[in-house]
Amino acid sequence: MSPPPPSNPTDFADLSGTLSSASQSATANPYDALLQASNNDPHPIQRAYTTHRVNRNAQQRAALLDSDFPALTLDPTLCALNDPDKVKAGFRDERHCLVFWARPTQRIRNLVGDIQQKLRSVAPNLWLMPLTHLHMTTLEITHSRTAPDITALLTTLTPSLSRITDYTVTHRARLVKPMLGFDGSAVALSWVPAAGEGSTVPSTATHDDGYTYHHLRRDLYDLCRAVGVPIASRYTVPSAHCTIARFITQDDHSEVNSSGSASVSPGHQLSPQKMRTWIETIEMVNDWLRREFWPAEGKGGGGKGEGEWIVGEEQGLDCRRGPLWYGGGETVRLGQGF
Repeated sequence: MSPPPPSNPTDFADLSGTLSSASQSATANPYDALLQASNNDPHPIQRAYTTHRVNRNAQQRAALLDSDFPALTLDPTLCALNDPDKVKAGFRDERHCLVFWARPTQRIRNLVGDIQQKLRSVAPNLWLMPLTHLHMTTLEITHSRTAPDITALLTTLTPSLSRITDYTVTHRARLVKPMLGFDGSAVALSWVPAAGEGSTVPSTATHDDGYTYHHLRRDLYDLCRAVGVPIASRYTVPSAHCTIARFITQDDHSEVNSSGSASVSPGHQLSPQKMRTWIETIEMVNDWLRREFWPAEGKGGGGKGEGEWIVGEEQGLDCRRGPLWYGGGETVRLGQGF
């Protein structure tokens, strides 16, 4: 039996095994379902995030290594934006969005930079998210709209922006255990909500793991709905991730043709060995992250602090509008950090 097909950017299935779609739709706020099922306990919340990302990686590994796997999924818009001729001819990304981003700390940006170089060592044509553009979408209000649509939503939302973007000053959610996730289109660095692990970050920030990242997502949803802003988010799955790389060519994973160059579409042929090497590299990076950047079990602390992230540290939430898919757009309001 063939494995399920690889995910594409519109596939946001919950693979945690914790909730059914019916239980999520039964709550006015989709984030409430997991919180209620876990009695607001951070341990089962962390387990849901962990199970989701582990299952997703297993699913994608099987799909990408299957003999019937056809090709990587290239993002046509990103490919066009990286084509000087198309940019010169006036191509622009017209998909306007409105979101609240969490911005990673300098520690996290440094870590991502190291990971990106490890990935580039086996995929030199990989598109890398610029470190200054790194973000985690904490709440997506809407996507793929026109600029006037976004302006209309902001008319309603703007009076509440200071309260929402500064929310993490008093509601601090800690994320731990960084791990790479992957599919046929991209690579992301994900975390799970903390659940009492020891902290190694020498920071003045205090945190209470009883208030998790999932609680923060729930609260932002409620805050926006309370002022009359409709939410049209694509996903509410238990995931906390930053996209760090995307595919814009088949070359790094294709067989080399007789001319010595990589075969490319429409006649390219995927190289099973190159794909296996790619996945093995990701798994080696994950072993390194687990060994060096995860906290030790229990209260005693453990790994390096670069892997831990308290949302709102250094910068508050970033209300962002415009064509945001690759870290662009413009800030409407950046919240206060701590």
